[in-house]
Amino acid sequence: MAHIVIADDDAHIRELIGVYLQNEGFEVTEAEDGVAALAAVKNVQADLVILDIMMPGMDGWELCSTLRAKYPDLPLLMISAKGEPAHKVKGFRLGTDDYMTKPFDTLELVMRVKALLKRYRITSAQTVQLGKLQLNRQAYKVFRGDESFTLPLKEFELLYKLASFPGQIFTRDQLIEQIWGFNYEGDERTVDVHIKRLRERFGEDADVFRIETVRGLGYRLEVNG
Repeated sequence: MAHIVIADDDAHIRELIGVYLQNEGFEVTEAEDGVAALAAVKNVQADLVILDIMMPGMDGWELCSTLRAKYPDLPLLMISAKGEPAHKVKGFRLGTDDYMTKPFDTLELVMRVKALLKRYRITSAQTVQLGKLQLNRQAYKVFRGDESFTLPLKEFELLYKLASFPGQIFTRDQLIEQIWGFNYEGDERTVDVHIKRLRERFGEDADVFRIETVRGLGYRLEVNG
């Protein structure tokens, strides 16, 4: 079963989350700050980290950024009393996969943990199924029934990234860094151009999925039905 690290300076919140996760069969390790969380992630080979923002020493912002740089395939769920849109945007830009505002529903948190773990397992499998469509990252091909075709590399990587995490918002900066790389010298309009091309290419598959623009944030892929 997956091992979850809970990073929060409030022992009561750590205990509350831990009890619910353990009742679902997860292993749990608690950390009272960012430094302890980093050590725990390394020692227990964590499968997911739940992290608060306001912690002494290394806070959640720094922890999130550090974890994303060291462990790019580690799911991160940020929880915070800071519910303003600007804080959520900052969290996503630093690399969190999901963001919940305190006070939160513990059962909903458990469901989000399960959803994140499922998404990451799909990614590691190198294939993503979207109804009648299958994206195969090993062959870099798209299969639609008996038909197969290739896409320009960046378009495929962009679609594969969005499809691997349905419902998750990716900022333009995140997509630039993850698809084009940190040294890319263009601007974020490149993402918009590639999204437009994908929408045009897969217009006949609108009943299967759609790529939504999230105003002020970026894009997410939603599966229909």
